[in-house]
Amino acid sequence: MYCNNNTVGQCENSYLELARNIGEAANFATYFTGSPAAESTPHLYISALATWSQDTSLSRNWKNQFTRIPVFKGSIDLPLMTVSARGQIMAVAFSRDGTRIVSGSDDCSVRVWDASTGVELKELRGHISWVNSVAFSRDGTRIVSGSDDWSVRVWDASTGVVLKELRGHTGSVKSVAFSRDGMRIVSGSDDWSVQVWDALTGMVLKKLRGHTGSVNSVAFSRDDTQIVSGSADMSVQVWDALTGVGLKELRGHTSWVNSVAFSRDGTQIVSGSDDESVRVWDALTGVELKELRGHTGWVKSVAFSRDGMRIVSGSDDWSVRVWDALTGVVLKELRGHTSLVNSVAFSRDGTRIVSGLDDWSVRVWDALTGVGLKELRGHTSSVNSVAFSRDGTQIVSGSDDESVRMWDALTGVELKELRGHTGSVKSVAYSRDSMQIVSGSDDWSVRVWDALTGVGLKELRGHTSWVNSVMFSRDSMWIVSGSHDWSVRVWDALTGMVLKELRGHMSLVKSVTFSRDGTWIVSGSDDKSVRVWDASTGVELKELRGHTSSVNSVAFSRDGTRIVSGSDDWSVWVWDALTGVGLKELRGHTRRVNSVAFSRDGTQIVSGSDDNSVRVWDALSGVVLKELRGHTSLVNSVAFSRHSTRIVSGSYDNSVRVWDLSVIAWNQADTNWIISSQGQQLMWVPQEAGLPSPFNTLIISPSDLVTVDFSQSMIGIDWVHCYTP
Repeated sequence: MYCNNNTVGQCENSYLELARNIGEAANFATYFTGSPAAESTPHLYISALATWSQDTSLSRNWKNQFTRIPVFKGSIDLPLMTVSARGQIMAVAFSRDGTRIVSGSDDCSVRVWDASTGVELKELRGHISWVNSVAFSRDGTRIVSGSDDWSVRVWDASTGVVLKELRGHTGSVKSVAFSRDGMRIVSGSDDWSVQVWDALTGMVLKKLRGHTGSVNSVAFSRDDTQIVSGSADMSVQVWDALTGVGLKELRGHTSWVNSVAFSRDGTQIVSGSDDESVRVWDALTGVELKELRGHTGWVKSVAFSRDGMRIVSGSDDWSVRVWDALTGVVLKELRGHTSLVNSVAFSRDGTRIVSGLDDWSVRVWDALTGVGLKELRGHTSSVNSVAFSRDGTQIVSGSDDESVRMWDALTGVELKELRGHTGSVKSVAYSRDSMQIVSGSDDWSVRVWDALTGVGLKELRGHTSWVNSVMFSRDSMWIVSGSHDWSVRVWDALTGMVLKELRGHMSLVKSVTFSRDGTWIVSGSDDKSVRVWDASTGVELKELRGHTSSVNSVAFSRDGTRIVSGSDDWSVWVWDALTGVGLKELRGHTRRVNSVAFSRDGTQIVSGSDDNSVRVWDALSGVVLKELRGHTSLVNSVAFSRHSTRIVSGSYDNSVRVWDLSVIAWNQADTNWIISSQGQQLMWVPQEAGLPSPFNTLIISPSDLVTVDFSQSMIGIDWVHCYTP
């Protein structure tokens, strides 16, 4: 390309764009060839292009040419490649040229993989216990590994032959590394020592003592003059690599140090710890320069990029984070992992990250163009209660984060955040006209809010412990509440005065509600009973016995003839409200049932459970009609929309989900292929996408919803028409 002086800048920009495009094309090739989609040419477009998450001009141009492929929506990090191994991956590393990956596993093996295709190139056998650490020599001809069998082994990277077995440690070897010139190996062990070895002869050159706990991580500086080590004694130590003298002890971590590394210029050290922090230190003075916070689990592995501008960390919180090494700001959070992250590393050119996981997989990520951080939306703690407005356009939720929030039920946009409670919000409900919201909290109060403005209208005080459940009467004149203080209370919604205190339960009251006509109240309690009360007089009318553990939720059918209850005994019961006779016991949940509700016509029941599922039942036969999976933790609350076509659920995973029961279903096989009702393979979607059930149409949480829309796509035998020139 010819450039005169006036166009030098334009040419430089053109070269940069060309380089970016070549890099993306290479990454896309890795993404396709390393996936099951590569088994079928059409799925280069239908699956790989459709799910390619990079929003660049190149990918947009390609997708504009293939307008009839499935529409894959959602901002989520997807790895370029996932390699399935045969055990927990404890350690991973790139070769210097980026063409190979080495991994160590709890199956006692060291494996070498093609970094572009994921094909296994070599399996190195010899260790007789877990392999905790692996590394390539700089020239890529050798691999070093450390194991729980107390040995360090050196392997020929091409043939897989063991060149040396280094014995000397008297405990598990937790970490190993080559010096830059390949002449020495450093190792750290459970025996509290750091040892330096001659890589050719296998002789011990130095034994460094000073740590008072397991040495979990070791590394050479780039000039091979220093060694850094991190230990269970909560310290980072810097050593003279030639003399073995301790130069510096870096203190600041408040728990085990699991991983350490030098920056390339040797001026900084990074460390990761069980105290959930990543710390950056001045290697000369030992002064702590930065404390990087964000992980919510142990930090197992850290590394600098080659230019020293970025740090990567992997954690037990299932995430990999990329940090700006100068400012400490998080640049990226790679959230596609499905298990604990034990090991991370940059490729030499800094364009890729490799991670090793407890779920037996090795994953490769695009370090440059991955999805950036977004502002988190939603509750920041467990969602305990959810409800639809009567017209189905809004949702209200209450959370352990002490807030009540209102949401647009179609878009998931937050409409209002109602603050005032000083404890977890356990229960929320709309008035029938949706003009008011009532909430009950661990702060012992019941609060009434204006649903239009979010202003607190009333604070009802009287309970002497947590308020677990609240509900308006149909005419919105009364409020009923149930509490840890064993009482049920009826309040005047206008004045806030207590009208009735209903006593009879012998333990805390978990759930209360009115019958539709407002004449009865039903309550469920830790005393294993369901009780029916006269709402006007407060007289107990019925005690329903059958559950063998705490009753967590109760509800009337719309006509008031039946009651449904859910319990810690894993069951849902349907009762005759007049006689108190048990009509049906619904079994299927595998843990306690936290919430139940009838559909408006009384033909269906919905339940939410600690088994992470929402289930829909035929109320007459007791048969499970649908099992809705997607929540990643306990389901605390469920409710039908007024016309019973949608269900809202709130979970301990901090999310609110909306499920549409009218959509056409498809299934996702264990192989991550989406399968039609006729058994046809429609599309491959990476496991890391966390694709929810087709019924799950909205997720309100810190994690974005991923959806697939087939309505305009040309797939199957019509796939050739997905291209639109």
